Amino acid sequence: MNNEFAGFGLRPSLLEALDKVGYREPTPVQAAVIPPMLEGRDIIAQARTGTGKTAAFALPALHNLNSGSRATQVLILSPTRELAQQVGKAFEQYGAEEKATILTIYGGASYGYQKGVLKKGAQVVVGTPGRLLDLISQGNLQLDEVKLLVLDEADEMLSMGFTEEVEELISHLPTERQTALFSATLPDEIQRLAKKSTQNAFRVNLSQEVSTRNVELSYFLVEERDKIAATTRLFEMEQVSSALVFCRTRAQTAVLAAKLTSYGIPAEALSGALEQDAREMVLRRFRNETFRVLVATDVAARGLDIDHLSHVINLDLPQSPDVFVHRIGRVGRAGRTGVAFTLVTPREEWKLQRIERAIKRSIERRKVPSKKEVMRVRMEHLYLTMAKWLESDRCKKEIAYVEELQAAGFDSKKIAAAALKLAASTQKEQPIAEMSVEEDLKPVKQHKSKRERHSDGESVQMIATIGKKQGLKVKELVFVLSKFGKVPARMIGNIRISKTRAFVDVPPKFVNKVMQNNGSYKIGRHRFTFSVDQAP
Repeated sequence: MNNEFAGFGLRPSLLEALDKVGYREPTPVQAAVIPPMLEGRDIIAQARTGTGKTAAFALPALHNLNSGSRATQVLILSPTRELAQQVGKAFEQYGAEEKATILTIYGGASYGYQKGVLKKGAQVVVGTPGRLLDLISQGNLQLDEVKLLVLDEADEMLSMGFTEEVEELISHLPTERQTALFSATLPDEIQRLAKKSTQNAFRVNLSQEVSTRNVELSYFLVEERDKIAATTRLFEMEQVSSALVFCRTRAQTAVLAAKLTSYGIPAEALSGALEQDAREMVLRRFRNETFRVLVATDVAARGLDIDHLSHVINLDLPQSPDVFVHRIGRVGRAGRTGVAFTLVTPREEWKLQRIERAIKRSIERRKVPSKKEVMRVRMEHLYLTMAKWLESDRCKKEIAYVEELQAAGFDSKKIAAAALKLAASTQKEQPIAEMSVEEDLKPVKQHKSKRERHSDGESVQMIATIGKKQGLKVKELVFVLSKFGKVPARMIGNIRISKTRAFVDVPPKFVNKVMQNNGSYKIGRHRFTFSVDQAP
C-alpha cells in the first residue's frame, strides 16, 4: 500500500508505521528531501508549514539509526515547546515499529524525568535550545555521538533570539555529522547560519508553492486605535466561513477574540500563554468548526495546517514580505480561492508598498464599512433569513397568531410589516463597533525616517559585542556609534539586538572609521567592540 514510499528504500518497519497513519504517497518536500538525506547529504530546505517536512527528516533519521547503540544519534532543535512536542509525537508514530527511544525536552517539564530517560539512553532528542543547554551544562546530555542535526523552523528560532544558543549547541556536536535546516523563509541570518553549519548542502526550495495568485488581497487604512473595531465591522460585512487573524502580541489576541465574541462572532485566542492541553483543545474545536475565528500570534500559529480557511486577516502588518506570503499562503491552497485582509496605519503604508514589490502584485485598497453599510447588510441578512423560513414552511404556530390578528381586523400586509419592523429593531439595538475616525484616511507621505530610507541602500553588517543581556537599547547604540564611530545617525541602517550581540548596518565608507575607534565604545559599565560580519 505504500508503493511510493517503498521506492525510497525505507525499512519495512517504517513503511508499516506509515501505513498505520494513512500515508500513501510522499508530498513534494518529502519526495525532494528523503533521497539525499538517506544518502547522508546536508540539506537546506525552504518549505512552508503543512508541507509534510517533519516526515521528510524523521523517516531518514529513523532509517539511518543504529539500533545497537543507546547513545543520542539524532538532535532536533525546535523554537517552541509546542513544536518540539509535535515533532516528538511524529517520531514516536513513525518509529513505533523501530522501538526507537525518543525524548522531547523543553522548559516547564520535569528535569527528573528528562534526566532519567537520558541516563538510560535516548537515541533521538527533540528539544528547545534553552533546556538542551541546561542539560548539557549539568552533564546529563552527551552529544559526542550525534550523527544528524535538524534545525526545524530555523527562521522562527532565530527571530525569537536563539542565535547564540543555537551556535553554542552546534559547538558541542561532532564536526563530522549530517545537518538538515528547514525554514519557511531564508533571510540573511539564516543564510549565514546555513553556511556555518552545512557543507555542500542539497538545496530544496518549495517556497514558490506559497502563491498569492488564488488569494484576493485587500488592505484597509485605519488608525491603530481603530483596528479592532474595524475588524469587527469586516466580519459583519464579509461571508467568512473560517478565518485566521494574526496579531503582534498575546494581549491583542485575547482582546480581539473577546471583542468579536461580544458582537456575536464566535472567536478564540491562540498564544504561547496556553498550556499544551488547552492549545490542543482550541485547535480541535476550530478544526471541528465549533467557532469560526482563530486569533493567533505568528509564533503560536507555527505548525498549524488548517484546510477549511476562507480568510486570513493581518491585524498588524508583518515585518517582512516573506512573513506576509507565509501568512496568506494558508488560504487558496490546492486550487481553492481565499481572501486576505490587512489593516494598515497611514504611517506604515510605505511598508505595504515594499510587500507589493516583493510579491509582484498590487493590493487593492478598500474602505472600512461605515455604520450605515453595516446596518444595510444586517437588514439584508434579516430578509434572507425570513425568506428561508417562508420557504421551509415551518411557521405553523406563528400562522395561528397571524390568523388571530386578521380575525381582529388587521390587514395582512400591515401584520407582516409590523413583524418585520419589530425584528429590525433588534438589529438596530445591537451596537456597531465605534471608530474614532469614520472618514477616509490619507496615507502619510515621506514618513520614513532618514535611517529607514538609508537602510534600503548598500550597507555592511557589523557586529557589536553587547546585547540584551547588558540592557542595550537601539537609541544608545545609535548615539555611541555616531559619537565615537563617526557615523552620522541618519546613515545608520537596520539594527537588530540579540542576547549578547547587536547587528547594525552601516555604509561601506564608514566601516574603517568604526573599526579604528574600537576601544572607545562604552555604554554604562559595559565596554564593547565592533567587527565586520564575514558571513555572506
